[in-house]
Amino acid sequence: MTEAPVPILMYHSVATAPNDATRGLSVAPEAFAEQMACLGDRGLTPVNTADLAASWRSGRPLPPRPVLITFDDGYEGVHRHALPVLAKHGFASTLFVSTGWIKGPHDMGGGLDTMLDWDQVRELAAADVEIGGHSHTHPQLDQLDDDALRHELIHCKEIVADELGRVPVSFAYPYGYSSRRVRDAVRETGYAQALAVGNGLARRRQGPYAVQRVTVRRATGIEEFERLVEGHAIARTFARDRVLTKGYAMVRRARQVRRKAIRSRV
Repeated sequence: MTEAPVPILMYHSVATAPNDATRGLSVAPEAFAEQMACLGDRGLTPVNTADLAASWRSGRPLPPRPVLITFDDGYEGVHRHALPVLAKHGFASTLFVSTGWIKGPHDMGGGLDTMLDWDQVRELAAADVEIGGHSHTHPQLDQLDDDALRHELIHCKEIVADELGRVPVSFAYPYGYSSRRVRDAVRETGYAQALAVGNGLARRRQGPYAVQRVTVRRATGIEEFERLVEGHAIARTFARDRVLTKGYAMVRRARQVRRKAIRSRV
């Protein structure tokens, strides 16, 4: 059973002219193409999230030098810009959709930039892109009460299943935030695995519901990208992110305690 760490790349938008809301986490199409060529040149083999998790559960060997390419939210550029590059290289990937942001009958109007529509999601699914869940409206799941949390998870799963004719088995936490309660709810909803952020390499010992990824940004140059996929200097690269994450975690826990205290007095 493989114990080797695996780099999981977290992308969001792939766009030539992203708006202010998505710019920092958007990657230029030319940069994305260069990054995918880098994976091929270095002999890495992209697999999807379901295949990685199934391998870790069963002990089935992974291909040589596995890597995951994942996209969050559901931006239109994944279809316009990323899909042709992935198809050129024959790379598998995973797209995690916030169903209330996808254009169509379930659209809640919260998308941060131009979003995919369901026909485009279906085309991605037909092109070896695993479609996973990313909640319905992209909230901070650990800040929701139990009923709202279940609705976000179940509604997302049901919409994906209805639109694609296939039940999603992988999930990614919006903003990367989770808690034991959230992870338990994701498991109870029927997702077999879930990805966080963490900005570290994925390891089997993290468990199927707290798998770590590394963030690819607009500012990620090709030399930094090469270091990420080789697992070099990740702690140094994301040192500031980890400090901020710890601070946010303390704030969220304080909010949870305050809400529990308020509810107990009602």
